[in-house]
Amino acid sequence: MSGQQSSERLAKEDRILRGGVAKSDITVESAEIVVNDPLYAKALVLDDGVTQVAIIAMDAVAIGGICDIKDSFLPRLRKRIEEELDIPAQNVLVNASHTHPPGRILCDDEEQIERTFDAVRRAMQGLTEVSIGSGKGTEDRISMNRNLLLKDGSHWTIRHSNPSPPDEDVVGLGPVDPEIGVLRVDRPDGTPLAVVYNFACHFLFGDPTGKVTANIPGVTSRVLEEHWNGQTMALFLQGACGDIIDVGFKDFMVPRDIESLGQKLAQSTLEAVRAIRTDATTLEVVSETVLFPRRSDSAERIRAKEKERDLLVESLRFMTLNFEIFHTLHQRYQSGAAGPLAASYHYLRDKACDRRDFQAMDDLNRENIRRYLENVRTMERLARIQDEIETYKRHQVINEESGESTIEAEIQILRLAECVIIGAPLEVLTEVSLNVKRASPFEQTFLAAFSNGYMHYGPPVGNYAKGGYEVVECFLAPEWQEIFEQKVGELLGGLAKPENVDSTVF
Repeated sequence: MSGQQSSERLAKEDRILRGGVAKSDITVESAEIVVNDPLYAKALVLDDGVTQVAIIAMDAVAIGGICDIKDSFLPRLRKRIEEELDIPAQNVLVNASHTHPPGRILCDDEEQIERTFDAVRRAMQGLTEVSIGSGKGTEDRISMNRNLLLKDGSHWTIRHSNPSPPDEDVVGLGPVDPEIGVLRVDRPDGTPLAVVYNFACHFLFGDPTGKVTANIPGVTSRVLEEHWNGQTMALFLQGACGDIIDVGFKDFMVPRDIESLGQKLAQSTLEAVRAIRTDATTLEVVSETVLFPRRSDSAERIRAKEKERDLLVESLRFMTLNFEIFHTLHQRYQSGAAGPLAASYHYLRDKACDRRDFQAMDDLNRENIRRYLENVRTMERLARIQDEIETYKRHQVINEESGESTIEAEIQILRLAECVIIGAPLEVLTEVSLNVKRASPFEQTFLAAFSNGYMHYGPPVGNYAKGGYEVVECFLAPEWQEIFEQKVGELLGGLAKPENVDSTVF
């Protein structure tokens, strides 16, 4: 279970912590693809003479499962690191930033392994004496929960693949965690060798023209590294961003601007870094594989959604307007004029003659406009429902093809001084992350989702009946949450008790 080597090699009080950093460019190489900024595999290696740890931060969607990195990448990389560099496989944390691509963004499969391994190898070659400390910052200007809470108690997730609901139906938002978890690794002269920062936010559509980019963390890391004149490496660890997006994710009136968002995150991270004391050298690793149950209700959910879709399709009958007539009439009836169809004297003449021809036409037009708008809303709901049906079908295939009722998930915990980093191989949602942090005996507790594998979303059990996208795009049964939180609690409880809960000077 533990990744620690024998403590007999060196007494605790005699240990000297050493650290090294290096990075490799892992950007796709293609004449047809335009690169806005490079993608990296960044490695931080720490060695206290007994325990060796490698933290690898990759500008990628996921560590296997989807997109560019194959499922074989992690076991092959870890095996090579263990065999050639003597770092135990379970002591290697590999995290994906979850930047979303316009297509392929990484170099070919073999180069991914070669270049990532080379970064770890060079980090080991450059080991130097260091001390570490941890702290927390806050950034609440750039992110929000993408699950809209509707009047009927359900969730509607803000996405580009379907419209957002009518404003009048929305009553609130889901929770958000604005915390930035920071690990600072200092040289003996007090200058940072590395800064590891952990923050939760989906990084989608970084460049509106489709250029390859490391997105917001690419900007943040560049700004941080420039602050120390390139003498410090900034490594980003993605957090529990399963239901978190940036605030401008679906703004259609202004161009996408990841530069300003990344600079804000850098500013808040830097404030946290400045407040950290680095006077600790403790390293500890625990890792355990658990079994999460797979969903077994996909067929039932598909049938329910198909029934809902069919009822909505039936409701689309009896619509007389086309778009051109609707657009013209809608403009007239939104103008506020006393007589939308004609000058007011026509209405006065009708009234004088005891007629209501124009008024009757107004009544008919208003009803047709109402009906047209109602059908537009129905179309928006249909777009969402059809996407949900196809997603349920895809996950039904994933579970059926596995031939198993469970799936293995690695839970890894790195204790670095008074900070713990929890690695989990799925898109954890905010509520679960907050539960883990509240229950942890370590004040500095950071959740690094998208680590050491990928198995789609991990929503809290209470979300399953609410219909948000993360529940649809999930092949785990609701019981996964209790298994995860209990196992994390057990592993944290088995670590050495924190000596100084707060290693940060505020």
